[in-house]
Amino acid sequence: MLLSEIFKSIQGESTYAGLPSVFVRLAGCSLRCAWCDTPYARVPDEAVERTVDDVIKEVRKFNCNLVEITGGEPLEQAEAIELSTRLVEAGFTVLIETNGAVDVKGLDPRIVKIIDVKCPSSGHAGSFLLDNIPYITAEDEIKFVIGDREDYEYAKRFMEEFLMDRTSRILFAPVRPALEPKTLAQWILNDSLRVRFQLQLHSYIWSGERGR
Repeated sequence: MLLSEIFKSIQGESTYAGLPSVFVRLAGCSLRCAWCDTPYARVPDEAVERTVDDVIKEVRKFNCNLVEITGGEPLEQAEAIELSTRLVEAGFTVLIETNGAVDVKGLDPRIVKIIDVKCPSSGHAGSFLLDNIPYITAEDEIKFVIGDREDYEYAKRFMEEFLMDRTSRILFAPVRPALEPKTLAQWILNDSLRVRFQLQLHSYIWSGERGR
Protein backbone atom coordinates (compact mmCIF):
# COMPACT_ATOMS: atom_id res chain seq x y z
CA MET A 1 0.00 0.00 0.00
CA LEU A 2 1.03 3.64 -0.44
CA LEU A 3 1.82 5.09 2.97
CA SER A 4 2.15 8.79 3.64
CA GLU A 5 3.09 8.63 7.33
CA ILE A 6 2.62 6.87 10.67
CA PHE A 7 2.75 8.86 13.89
CA LYS A 8 1.41 9.06 17.43
CA SER A 9 -0.53 12.09 18.55
CA ILE A 10 -3.53 13.27 20.53
CA GLN A 11 -6.78 12.41 18.76
CA GLY A 12 -8.06 15.82 17.74
CA GLU A 13 -11.57 15.02 16.49
CA SER A 14 -14.58 12.72 16.98
CA THR A 15 -15.90 11.39 20.27
CA TYR A 16 -12.41 9.97 20.84
CA ALA A 17 -10.91 13.48 20.98
CA GLY A 18 -8.21 13.92 23.60
CA LEU A 19 -7.04 10.31 23.61
CA PRO A 20 -3.55 9.24 22.50
CA SER A 21 -3.81 7.59 19.09
CA VAL A 22 -1.62 6.14 16.36
CA PHE A 23 -2.42 7.56 12.93
CA VAL A 24 -1.80 5.56 9.78
CA ARG A 25 -2.11 8.00 6.89
CA LEU A 26 -2.42 6.42 3.46
CA ALA A 27 -1.69 8.42 0.32
CA GLY A 28 -4.04 9.22 -2.53
CA CYS A 29 -7.49 10.78 -2.80
CA SER A 30 -9.69 11.37 -5.83
CA LEU A 31 -11.36 14.41 -4.23
CA ARG A 32 -9.78 17.86 -4.08
CA CYS A 33 -11.59 19.56 -1.22
CA ALA A 34 -11.09 23.33 -1.11
CA TRP A 35 -10.17 23.29 2.57
CA CYS A 36 -8.15 20.04 2.72
CA ASP A 37 -5.67 20.26 5.60
CA THR A 38 -3.41 17.42 4.37
CA PRO A 39 -2.87 18.17 0.65
CA TYR A 40 0.45 16.31 0.71
CA ALA A 41 -1.49 13.07 1.25
CA ARG A 42 -3.77 13.54 -1.76
CA VAL A 43 -1.04 12.46 -4.18
CA PRO A 44 1.51 9.64 -3.99
CA ASP A 45 4.52 11.90 -4.64
CA GLU A 46 5.97 11.56 -1.13
CA ALA A 47 4.48 8.15 -0.32
CA VAL A 48 6.37 4.94 0.30
CA GLU A 49 5.24 1.41 -0.46
CA ARG A 50 4.63 -0.76 2.58
CA THR A 51 2.98 -4.13 3.14
CA VAL A 52 0.21 -4.67 5.66
CA ASP A 53 2.69 -6.59 7.82
CA ASP A 54 5.12 -3.65 7.72
CA VAL A 55 2.43 -1.22 8.88
CA ILE A 56 1.22 -3.44 11.72
CA LYS A 57 4.79 -3.87 12.92
CA GLU A 58 5.22 -0.08 13.01
CA VAL A 59 1.91 0.45 14.81
CA ARG A 60 2.90 -1.97 17.57
CA LYS A 61 6.02 0.08 18.36
CA PHE A 62 3.93 2.99 19.67
CA ASN A 63 2.39 1.06 22.59
CA CYS A 64 -1.03 2.60 21.99
CA ASN A 65 -4.31 0.71 21.65
CA LEU A 66 -6.21 3.31 19.59
CA VAL A 67 -5.45 3.42 15.86
CA GLU A 68 -6.94 5.63 13.17
CA ILE A 69 -6.51 4.84 9.48
CA THR A 70 -6.85 8.02 7.48
CA GLY A 71 -5.60 9.71 4.34
CA GLY A 72 -5.96 10.87 1.69
CA GLU A 73 -8.86 8.51 1.22
CA PRO A 74 -7.78 5.19 2.74
CA LEU A 75 -10.52 3.09 1.16
CA GLU A 76 -9.21 3.87 -2.31
CA GLN A 77 -6.53 1.30 -1.45
CA ALA A 78 -7.84 -2.25 -1.23
CA GLU A 79 -5.25 -3.15 1.43
CA ALA A 80 -6.90 -0.75 3.90
CA ILE A 81 -9.65 -3.29 4.54
CA GLU A 82 -7.17 -6.06 5.33
CA LEU A 83 -5.13 -3.71 7.50
CA SER A 84 -8.13 -2.55 9.52
CA THR A 85 -9.42 -6.11 10.01
CA ARG A 86 -6.08 -7.44 11.16
CA LEU A 87 -5.60 -4.58 13.59
CA VAL A 88 -8.99 -5.09 15.20
CA GLU A 89 -8.36 -8.83 15.40
CA ALA A 90 -5.07 -8.04 17.17
CA GLY A 91 -7.01 -6.19 19.89
CA PHE A 92 -6.69 -2.59 18.73
CA THR A 93 -9.59 -0.15 18.73
CA VAL A 94 -9.67 0.88 15.09
CA LEU A 95 -11.15 4.01 13.56
CA ILE A 96 -11.17 4.65 9.83
CA GLU A 97 -11.82 8.11 8.43
CA THR A 98 -13.39 8.10 5.00
CA ASN A 99 -15.09 10.65 2.77
CA GLY A 100 -18.11 8.44 2.08
CA ALA A 101 -17.51 8.54 -1.66
CA VAL A 102 -16.10 4.99 -1.55
CA ASP A 103 -17.96 1.77 -0.72
CA VAL A 104 -17.67 0.89 3.00
CA LYS A 105 -19.54 -2.42 3.02
CA GLY A 106 -16.35 -4.51 3.10
CA LEU A 107 -15.27 -3.15 6.48
CA ASP A 108 -15.44 -5.31 9.59
CA PRO A 109 -18.42 -4.09 11.68
CA ARG A 110 -16.13 -3.82 14.74
CA ILE A 111 -14.30 -0.93 13.07
CA VAL A 112 -15.62 2.55 13.81
CA LYS A 113 -16.25 4.48 10.63
CA ILE A 114 -15.85 8.27 10.78
CA ILE A 115 -17.49 9.44 7.58
CA ASP A 116 -16.78 12.99 6.42
CA VAL A 117 -19.83 14.01 4.38
CA LYS A 118 -18.77 16.80 2.03
CA CYS A 119 -20.67 20.09 2.15
CA PRO A 120 -20.92 22.62 -0.74
CA SER A 121 -17.88 24.73 0.24
CA SER A 122 -15.65 21.66 -0.18
CA GLY A 123 -16.47 21.57 -3.87
CA HIS A 124 -17.73 17.98 -3.58
CA ALA A 125 -21.29 18.16 -2.27
CA GLY A 126 -23.16 15.09 -3.45
CA SER A 127 -20.10 12.84 -3.50
CA PHE A 128 -21.44 10.70 -0.63
CA LEU A 129 -22.62 7.26 -1.79
CA LEU A 130 -26.15 6.76 -0.47
CA ASP A 131 -25.57 3.01 -0.80
CA ASN A 132 -23.34 3.39 2.28
CA ILE A 133 -26.27 4.37 4.52
CA PRO A 134 -27.26 0.78 5.46
CA TYR A 135 -23.70 0.13 6.66
CA ILE A 136 -23.68 3.00 9.17
CA THR A 137 -24.02 1.61 12.71
CA ALA A 138 -24.80 3.28 16.03
CA GLU A 139 -21.07 3.24 16.83
CA ASP A 140 -20.10 5.06 13.64
CA GLU A 141 -19.67 8.83 13.43
CA ILE A 142 -20.69 11.28 10.71
CA LYS A 143 -18.70 14.50 10.36
CA PHE A 144 -19.65 17.69 8.57
CA VAL A 145 -16.94 20.31 8.03
CA ILE A 146 -18.81 23.59 7.73
CA GLY A 147 -17.53 26.74 6.07
CA ASP A 148 -20.65 28.91 5.86
CA ARG A 149 -24.40 29.01 6.38
CA GLU A 150 -25.08 27.10 3.16
CA ASP A 151 -22.94 24.23 4.45
CA TYR A 152 -24.78 24.32 7.76
CA GLU A 153 -28.20 24.07 6.14
CA TYR A 154 -26.93 21.30 3.84
CA ALA A 155 -25.67 19.32 6.85
CA LYS A 156 -28.95 19.76 8.71
CA ARG A 157 -30.97 18.47 5.76
CA PHE A 158 -28.65 15.52 5.23
CA MET A 159 -28.77 14.62 8.91
CA GLU A 160 -32.56 14.81 9.11
CA GLU A 161 -33.14 12.88 5.91
CA PHE A 162 -30.58 10.09 6.21
CA LEU A 163 -29.02 9.77 9.66
CA MET A 164 -31.54 10.05 12.47
CA ASP A 165 -32.29 6.32 12.58
CA ARG A 166 -28.67 5.26 11.97
CA THR A 167 -26.41 7.01 14.50
CA SER A 168 -26.59 9.83 17.03
CA ARG A 169 -22.85 10.47 16.74
CA ILE A 170 -22.97 13.47 14.43
CA LEU A 171 -20.12 15.99 14.41
CA PHE A 172 -20.17 19.61 13.21
CA ALA A 173 -16.79 21.32 12.78
CA PRO A 174 -16.01 24.83 11.49
CA VAL A 175 -13.58 25.41 8.64
CA ARG A 176 -10.69 27.47 9.93
CA PRO A 177 -10.42 30.41 9.39
CA ALA A 178 -13.46 30.69 7.12
CA LEU A 179 -16.04 30.30 9.89
CA GLU A 180 -15.70 31.54 13.47
CA PRO A 181 -16.25 28.67 15.92
CA LYS A 182 -18.60 30.78 18.03
CA THR A 183 -20.79 31.44 14.97
CA LEU A 184 -21.26 27.73 14.29
CA ALA A 185 -21.79 27.08 18.00
CA GLN A 186 -24.54 29.69 18.12
CA TRP A 187 -26.30 28.25 15.06
CA ILE A 188 -26.34 24.85 16.75
CA LEU A 189 -27.72 26.33 19.97
CA ASN A 190 -30.34 28.39 18.16
CA ASP A 191 -31.65 25.30 16.37
CA SER A 192 -31.27 22.97 19.38
CA LEU A 193 -29.45 20.46 17.19
CA ARG A 194 -28.44 17.18 18.77
CA VAL A 195 -24.94 17.24 17.34
CA ARG A 196 -21.45 17.42 18.81
CA PHE A 197 -19.60 20.66 18.10
CA GLN A 198 -15.90 19.98 17.64
CA LEU A 199 -12.63 21.75 17.02
CA GLN A 200 -9.41 20.15 15.79
CA LEU A 201 -7.54 19.89 19.09
CA HIS A 202 -4.28 18.94 17.42
CA SER A 203 -4.28 22.11 15.32
CA TYR A 204 -4.56 24.22 18.47
CA ILE A 205 -1.82 22.29 20.25
CA TRP A 206 0.67 22.10 17.38
CA SER A 207 -0.57 24.80 14.95
CA GLY A 208 -0.89 22.41 12.02
CA GLU A 209 2.59 20.88 12.38
CA ARG A 210 2.88 17.83 10.15
CA GLY A 211 3.03 14.49 11.94
CA ARG A 212 1.04 15.82 14.88
